Amino acid sequence: MKEPIGELNPPARLMLTPGPSCMDPRVYRALATPLVGHLDPWFTEMMGDVQVLLRHAFQTENRVTFPISASGSGGIETAVLNPLEEGDECIVCVNGWFSERMALISERSAAKVTRVEAPYGRAVDAEEVRRVGKGKKIKFVGLAHGETSTGVVQRLDDFRKVADELGALLVVDAVATLAGIPLNIDRQRIDICFSGSQKAISAPPGMSPITVNARVEELMRARKSKVQSWYFDLTTTMNYWGKERTYHHTPPISLIYGMREALRLVFEEGLEARWERHLHNQQALVAGLEAMGLEMFVANPADRLVTVTSVKVPAGVNDGKVRQQLLDEFNIEIAGGFGPVKGQLWRVGLMGYSSQRTNVLLLLAALEKVLLDQGFSVPAGAGVGAAVRSYVNSQAVAVGGRK
Repeated sequence: MKEPIGELNPPARLMLTPGPSCMDPRVYRALATPLVGHLDPWFTEMMGDVQVLLRHAFQTENRVTFPISASGSGGIETAVLNPLEEGDECIVCVNGWFSERMALISERSAAKVTRVEAPYGRAVDAEEVRRVGKGKKIKFVGLAHGETSTGVVQRLDDFRKVADELGALLVVDAVATLAGIPLNIDRQRIDICFSGSQKAISAPPGMSPITVNARVEELMRARKSKVQSWYFDLTTTMNYWGKERTYHHTPPISLIYGMREALRLVFEEGLEARWERHLHNQQALVAGLEAMGLEMFVANPADRLVTVTSVKVPAGVNDGKVRQQLLDEFNIEIAGGFGPVKGQLWRVGLMGYSSQRTNVLLLLAALEKVLLDQGFSVPAGAGVGAAVRSYVNSQAVAVGGRK
């Protein structure tokens, strides 16, 4: 190496992607606090704070509630491999890239996996799950609450009803929904639910919160074989996060600091207020995009995920050039599609700290300029104007509701 490597100096981006999201300055400060050992008495006591806050975010009293030292994909692996054994059958709902990942991981187990699929941009039909599972002994029904590859949300209550009829567990991927849209683990009777730290929680990437109920604990104790994965075996990892605090691995201490502070922010704002903030910002974004002549990828408004909005790339406009110009001129990052929808859509994330009114208005104004440069005709100020009217209307509804 002939030349010295310079000091780290990343650009300050406005991240409006499906993840990661921007972080509150308080979270950055928490990340910069001193390291202690992962078995230090102060740290093991502080772990309890994280669990209390996570239970609040999940809306659960589940004993086994903690962050896995892994990304959301590690959460998928934990959630599906712990209940599955040889001879089991499960159903996985697939309507995008990440729900398919749940199917792919399940298929690496010794269980028989049946996929119930829907086209990208549409929700899976719970009635189809009922039909496919009828007369079979199904271990679990798995699905993504929010499919970030397409911006589709699933109605969990429908699947809980079907899972009950099949005698199955309900396994839910809430990576893009926890702390962003309504989710209540205990009331909705979700057996296993996992999420990601870097989305609506707005903590650093690298942690996957998970919660499992007593029914799943009993199932794990009754397993006839060991969990296929050593690292993601809940029967051992939950001992580190249990009363014993028994060593399992060295967790990412600073990331746990950051998650603790991010969850404190969730608690301070209040879940219902946070859900409303995300909803109003997404409504304003959609109103602005449609006023600019853009079309939503998810046709049915009831199927649209609040935290990630997917927009069709209009004919004659280059997907990559638009995203690059937003980055170069405005420091705004949005995401494109991948897999079967690569080049066909933009995905805009409004999650956690990134979900702010100023960010919505800035993006719409910047996108108008970029689209005009790309030769796409946009009525002057249409996007920002429509978004402002959306905010005024939502405020009026809120005031009227209080009366």
